[in-house]
Amino acid sequence: MLRWFLRPLDRYVMAEWTKIFLGTSLGFPLIVTIFDLTDNLDKYLNRALPTKAIALSYVYWFPESMLLVLPAAVLFATVFSIGAFSRHSELTAAKASGISFHRFTLPIIVGAVAASAVALGLSEFVPQANKRRSELLQERKYTTGNERYNFAFAAERGRVYRATMLNVERGYLEGLEIERKGLETDSTYPTWILSANNAMFTPAKGWTVKQGAFHVVPARGRNIAISFDSLRDRSMQESPRDLMASPKAPADMGYEDLGRFIEALERSGSDVNALRVERALKIAVPITCVIIAFFGMPLATSNQRGGAAYGIGLSLGTTIVFLIMIQLTKAVGGRGVITPEMAAWVPNVVFGLIGLIMLSRVRT
Repeated sequence: MLRWFLRPLDRYVMAEWTKIFLGTSLGFPLIVTIFDLTDNLDKYLNRALPTKAIALSYVYWFPESMLLVLPAAVLFATVFSIGAFSRHSELTAAKASGISFHRFTLPIIVGAVAASAVALGLSEFVPQANKRRSELLQERKYTTGNERYNFAFAAERGRVYRATMLNVERGYLEGLEIERKGLETDSTYPTWILSANNAMFTPAKGWTVKQGAFHVVPARGRNIAISFDSLRDRSMQESPRDLMASPKAPADMGYEDLGRFIEALERSGSDVNALRVERALKIAVPITCVIIAFFGMPLATSNQRGGAAYGIGLSLGTTIVFLIMIQLTKAVGGRGVITPEMAAWVPNVVFGLIGLIMLSRVRT
């Protein structure tokens, strides 16, 4: 099977596609990085950040930039490579040799699948990279304001904090609830919920939680509830100023972390449809790399003499339409008109069906 796939023609098609794909997926993030650095350099220098920290922060930002551009990179590589094969009559020669269009473009599909796998891996790595970048740029240190009301905060180790009021100057939390999601398959790691009237912070002792109850909710067996007058939560390592940081964006949470955050907000009665759409997009967007390849292959054969300008216009136009459709379906799913999961997958389904129909009409 491997020898059958690694024929000289397959290697040639894969090499041509890969050159364009790598140039796009690495080049676009580099351009965005230059623009962002130009806009924010004064701000970073005013914070007296070391040059090494600024440079390293953009290294950690690169995976997120690359993740955003991967579907477009697959489309650009597909349109330009197949367009070049058509203009240079290489596709015609392959057909004359008994190689169908579908077989000829098989290496491109393999490349798109590999791009989807990379995108899935990046989607889980990006939150950790963004956290490290925030630390390097000291974003939390420069948050403004001293009070915050009715908020939820996604902490480390699967913990979610909810509070009705935070006062940074006093180091005071009111109406605190802490939830740690457990594992249904592990009875030694149960879900627990801590609720308290208030909590006080001191730099020496950390957070002292007062007048509340601790509920253990195991996967099997009876629930356990323990009332307390006060306790010290050593795992709550965030300072009051840390809790003033803006809520984590869905892009800053992995799939499982975002799921735990959604479940915690659901139990508090919050509307989580928009977050559910974002969670589903963490799977749908990487799969877009394969869908967009099926869509781009027949488009690339529609004008063999269009040249580079045609390829650029076609790729950009398709990308813009796809992004607009994602934004529209996110809005529809966020309002509950359709299920959030369906909203996330609608663009893929639409483009996939259109791509398969056009692909079936290509002369093979």
